[in-house]
Amino acid sequence: MPKSPQPFFWYELMTTDLDAAEAFYTAVVGWKAEPFDKAPGMPRYIVVNSAVRGVGGLMTMPEEPAKMGMPPAWMGYIYTKDADASTQALKDAGGAVHRAPDDIPGVGRFAVVADPQGATFMFLQPNQPEQPPVPAATLGHVGWHELYTTDWKAAFDFYSSQFGWESAGEFDMGEMGIYKTFGAGPESGGGIMNKPPQIPVPVWQFYFNVDAIDAAAKRVTDNGGKVIMGPMDVPSGQWIIQCQDPQGAHFALLAPVR
Repeated sequence: MPKSPQPFFWYELMTTDLDAAEAFYTAVVGWKAEPFDKAPGMPRYIVVNSAVRGVGGLMTMPEEPAKMGMPPAWMGYIYTKDADASTQALKDAGGAVHRAPDDIPGVGRFAVVADPQGATFMFLQPNQPEQPPVPAATLGHVGWHELYTTDWKAAFDFYSSQFGWESAGEFDMGEMGIYKTFGAGPESGGGIMNKPPQIPVPVWQFYFNVDAIDAAAKRVTDNGGKVIMGPMDVPSGQWIIQCQDPQGAHFALLAPVR
C-alpha cells in the first residue's frame, strides 16, 4: 500500500533581529504577525499568518547555532505522526540527527535532522488535530519547495522512500543539469537539483506566494532586502525571484504574473 505523503507544513525563520524580520516580511509577503505565548518559558516567537491560517514562525537564532556561525535561515518542518519513529527511520537511511526528538510544550514533538546529503530540516508531530491543506497557489503560503543538493537522484530516492513523495517529471536545464520535480501530496510540490558552486552546502529554499512579481521585488528592495536572481519566468507560466532579507536569510517569491 502506498505511503501517505508527508509534506512540509510549517516554516521557521531563525534570525539575528526579530523585530526587523517581522517588519520586513509583513511588508514584503503581506503576512499578519502575532506573538505566540502559549508555551510558558518559551523564547519570544512570532507567528506569521496568511488570510487563511498560520504559515510559519519567526524566532531569534538560538545561542548554539549562532556560536557555530550559522547564518540566519529559513527551515521547514515535515509533518509526522511519530517524531521518534521518523527520526530513527531517517537515521537508518543514512541521515543525520542534529537534535533528538523533544517536546515543545503546547505544540508537539520535534527533531532537527538532515538528509544523507546534508540538507537540514525538522520533523514535527503536532499536538493539534491535522488541518486540511491549502491550495498551492494561496497567497502568503509556500507554493514551491526547492532542494539544492549534491546528488539529485539519491536525494529524490531518499525523500520518496521516507515520506511518500512522488515523481512529477524531469527537466534538462543544460549546463545546470537535471531538475527533478516531485509531488508531496495534492497541494505540495517542488524540485530537486544539484547545487551550483556558489551554494556552499545542500539546502532547502522556500517560495512564498505573492500576487505579482515586479511589485514584490520592489517591496523587497524598498525594505532593505536584495533580489539575487530574477524576475524569471518558469515552465509553469509563473514568475519567480530569489532574495535575501536584511539579516542575510535566503528566500524566494512566486507569482502568477509579472
